[in-house]
Amino acid sequence: MQYTRRSALAFGAGAAVFVGAGLNAGIARAAAEDTTKAIEEFSGGNAPQAGRVTLTAPEIAENGNTVPISVSVDGDLDAPDAVESVVIFAEGNPNPGVVTFFFTPLSGSAEASTRMRLAKTQNVIAVAKMRDGSVFMDKKEVKVTIGGCGG
Repeated sequence: MQYTRRSALAFGAGAAVFVGAGLNAGIARAAAEDTTKAIEEFSGGNAPQAGRVTLTAPEIAENGNTVPISVSVDGDLDAPDAVESVVIFAEGNPNPGVVTFFFTPLSGSAEASTRMRLAKTQNVIAVAKMRDGSVFMDKKEVKVTIGGCGG
């Protein structure tokens, strides 16, 4: 069988369409309902309150591949109502749960920072669970100009 330039171009175009269709079909985004369900599971059904937890994130992220975030929780780590763990959620990412930070009295302070990928403009949510079972939340909208999760 001989290959001509025309058949090679046709094969290449067909392969490109096949790969492009497969990539778009595989991209899934988390819905706000998925994030709400994940927050309920983490909090044990307790409704998150405002206060005590502070999420710091840029208002505009030029590149969604590396968005700096930090979280801090007020209070003494030796207190009975001290922070136990904090989860960061991103509503529009393929998986809403991004990272979990755990704190003990040996942590020194209830502060953590990291970088995360964001697929598109979306809400980033920090939820803190305390030893006494109370739950606190802070939310920021981050506008993404170039998505970092295949967007």
